[in-house]
Amino acid sequence: MDLFLWIKSLHVISIIAWMAGMLYLPRLFVYHADAEAGSDKSETFKVMERRLLKAIMNPAMIAAWVFGLWAAYELDAWRDGWFHAKLTLVLIMSGVHGYLSGCVKKFARDANTKPARFYRIMNEVPTLLMIGIVILVIGKPF
Repeated sequence: MDLFLWIKSLHVISIIAWMAGMLYLPRLFVYHADAEAGSDKSETFKVMERRLLKAIMNPAMIAAWVFGLWAAYELDAWRDGWFHAKLTLVLIMSGVHGYLSGCVKKFARDANTKPARFYRIMNEVPTLLMIGIVILVIGKPF
């Protein structure tokens, strides 16, 4: 198989793993926000959130960036408008990842102040960004 196809395959695999975490972590927060601080339920959510972030989301995000930038180099996509728009949305997605990482730390300290409804709304942000990214990559509208 051509090297570029390996790079692209690894990029897509990384994105799938990253997005799985980006969609699941806020859902955990929805339930965790309703759990009493210090309860067994709350402590279980802390473990689940930390493991999801550290073992899946962080490595997947790093791999998505590495293979994505490598693919962009191979495609010489740096001058394409669709790529700049995609890169902007991926930067925003990375910012959301950072925000969710901060939420994991707040929950770990029993310092969350946001209601479950907030996390239900936050759960939709990665989906909207993903839709935009996929449309830009597949359709290359400009």
